[in-house]
Amino acid sequence: MPSPLFADRPAARLPERDTLDAMIGRARRLRGDLDSMCRDAVAVDEDDPQQRWQRALWELAAHHLDDLGARLGQLREGPPPPAPDVVGRLAGAADGALAGEDRGPWSGRAGSAEWNLLDDGVAWSAELYEIFGRDVAAGPLSLDELPTVLVPEDQPLLTSMVTNCLIDGKPMDGEFRIRRPDGGTRTLHALGEPVLDPEGRTISLWAVLRDVSALTDSRRRVVRTRDSLHRQDDLARTEHRIAVELHEAVLPSRHGSPEPAPDAAHVMEVATHLLPSRVCGPAGGDLYDAMTLPDGRTLLTIGSLAGRGIPAASAMAMVLGALRGMAVAGIEPGALLTHLNQLLQASVQPALRSALCGLFDPSTGLLTWAQAEHPTPLLFRGGSGIPLPPPDGVLLGAVPRTAYGQETVRLLPGDVLLLRTDGVSPAAGRDAAPGELLRLAPRMARSRTAAECVRTVAEEFGGDARPVEGCVLIARITG
Repeated sequence: MPSPLFADRPAARLPERDTLDAMIGRARRLRGDLDSMCRDAVAVDEDDPQQRWQRALWELAAHHLDDLGARLGQLREGPPPPAPDVVGRLAGAADGALAGEDRGPWSGRAGSAEWNLLDDGVAWSAELYEIFGRDVAAGPLSLDELPTVLVPEDQPLLTSMVTNCLIDGKPMDGEFRIRRPDGGTRTLHALGEPVLDPEGRTISLWAVLRDVSALTDSRRRVVRTRDSLHRQDDLARTEHRIAVELHEAVLPSRHGSPEPAPDAAHVMEVATHLLPSRVCGPAGGDLYDAMTLPDGRTLLTIGSLAGRGIPAASAMAMVLGALRGMAVAGIEPGALLTHLNQLLQASVQPALRSALCGLFDPSTGLLTWAQAEHPTPLLFRGGSGIPLPPPDGVLLGAVPRTAYGQETVRLLPGDVLLLRTDGVSPAAGRDAAPGELLRLAPRMARSRTAAECVRTVAEEFGGDARPVEGCVLIARITG
């Protein structure tokens, strides 16, 4: 029987045994390192698509390393001894294909077959019967019968591979799925070539079929987990975009000052700035507001919401709407926070961690303000700065039926009032103590607009290395 190879194909020169031993050793060491890293890894969170995808890649890498070691072992053992007939040759080929192969869970068993076109004879190796789950007494499957055990979708693929091999002399190389008698499905990889007689005519088809179900399953897990990760990333980007748009729609312009009353003795100029966080990203829960009320007073609000993204932005809209509505109704800052605390107690929205509300009367220059566990306002006047004594107030939503106090301070032309959230911090990431901000007093005195004052704070505490985002609101009084 001629060799199951094309006559014009040169034989490959096998590497030396010492070289193969060294390669096998490296493959085993890599496999051991992989096992060690997997043991040291933190348990996979099944709800985290990225961790599931990483685990699938680890398993696929383990599969390939196992398979590499097995194939190098086959090369080291060398080809099987020649057999006197087709059946003997095929049995020997199957034995050789399995020589040195790891029978662990990642291994793919291999068997060989030959279909004789002259006498319709078929010879299978014993391993091939095991792969197909077929009783040896039932005999091998012919080329006409073989498609009957394939899943319907893969039957045209096998027919095309066999036709191209027998008619056009093309090597057969492809995967298809079979259904075993026990109901299981296996994925096989077929490598085959036509066997030619001395005149170059095709007399048989010789093939090696390998069970690659484990490899295929591992590849599919990688694809599934990767697609799941991409879907989550797309969803996160969409939610982020919506949250940013909602955030920007709710908050007023960062450099828009309230419209002053025509007969106002004092004019309040307002500017704000959001300091980003690389850790948390934008669209967080910091809020601010500056609004002229019907009676001519100006409402100033700054606060921090618990939460991020769309929930925080929607809660921000609810909180600002409630504050504006109560302020328009003439409710003073202390009572305003008292009512807001009751509202948050009964709300399913994220709680407001802290807040500060103030009402500025431009006719008198008086600022009446209340706070709920919020960083104290800083007043800059004449090149120096002081923190304002805070009225009583606890965290909003923490204690029911709590009354909030309020304080009043007179603001003069040239004064700069700095309101902030606790994320206003230097690059080191810690909350800026009042003293760090008060050192900016000389620069505040030289600033001619509220926007210049904001730039001063941004230059000193800019960057994105803070654990949470920050917000600063500057109110500058002119005569």
